[in-house]
Amino acid sequence: MSDATDVRHAVSAVRREVGGRRLEAGEARVVTISRVYATSAGDLWDACTSIERIPRWFLPVSGELEVGGSYRLEGNANGTIERCDAPRSFAATWEYGGEVSWIEVAVDAEGEHARLTIDHIAHVDDERWAMFGPGAVGLGWDLGLYGLALHLASGASVDPQQAEAWSTSRDGVAFLTAASDDWFRASVAAGTPEAEARPAADRTTAFYTGAEPPAES
Repeated sequence: MSDATDVRHAVSAVRREVGGRRLEAGEARVVTISRVYATSAGDLWDACTSIERIPRWFLPVSGELEVGGSYRLEGNANGTIERCDAPRSFAATWEYGGEVSWIEVAVDAEGEHARLTIDHIAHVDDERWAMFGPGAVGLGWDLGLYGLALHLASGASVDPQQAEAWSTSRDGVAFLTAASDDWFRASVAAGTPEAEARPAADRTTAFYTGAEPPAES
């Protein structure tokens, strides 16, 4: 990204929603993120499911990317592919830090373009949700969807070192701050009082950018 216009476009291109879902184990929170890409649904599906292409924009991945197979994202989550309706959707567990959540990934054609939608479903205790809100998960996916945009636009791989450097640059901090503000608004739209959602978003922004959160009054 080179200027503030690019930052605004990258943030506004994404839809962010917060909701809930009733699971057998109880009530879960759902963080949903989606973006339209200027490519075909087939190409978008391939970018999100090919063991050769996922590392070009997200993280190195190993395992068997088929129903019942296990995967591991280097330095991040691992899990099991639970179902797949190629080339439209798949679902998998997301196991990280000793906890299990779930992702549901869908690809839909929109004219000559295609939309990627990711639902991240997790049992999150009220204390942790109050502390960080949906952006704790959402901003990680924001960075992933931005990396995917770069890959699809050029066909090239995203350099991990350059991506890390960008995330701490002025543009990267502006992107993360603006996206975190959008997660704040999504949280409020889902019913969280602003007085609770605002400090949670500020703490998450500080975590991702390294900035000091505003002092609470």
